[in-house]
Amino acid sequence: QVQLVESGGGLVQPGGSLRLSCAASGSISSIYAMGWYRQAPRKQRELVAAITSLESTNYAASVKGRFTISRDNAKNTMYLQMNSLKTDDTAIYYCNADHSKGRSWGQGTQVTVSS
Repeated sequence: QVQLVESGGGLVQPGGSLRLSCAASGSISSIYAMGWYRQAPRKQRELVAAITSLESTNYAASVKGRFTISRDNAKNTMYLQMNSLKTDDTAIYYCNADHSKGRSWGQGTQVTVSS
């Protein structure tokens, strides 16, 4: 199995930046894709960005050009660099990993964008 732990959330003003981290442990070699999702109050969980084992990436239209997903295989960690944050980015951010035995989720980290 794969275990995921997010960190890096917090309170930031509009226009500010945050970097989220997702540390993976367990059956790391079985992971073939990872991603960041978010869920705002009273809304469905949505994909923010994803990255494959071949470093192919894709982004939600709402974050393209502002967010960057990356992974450091040596540290078994995935990142989400978030710039030019907007109040609409406020949500709980979850990382996930697709692997040979299914899909794993982290516990989530709160991001609040407010003045």
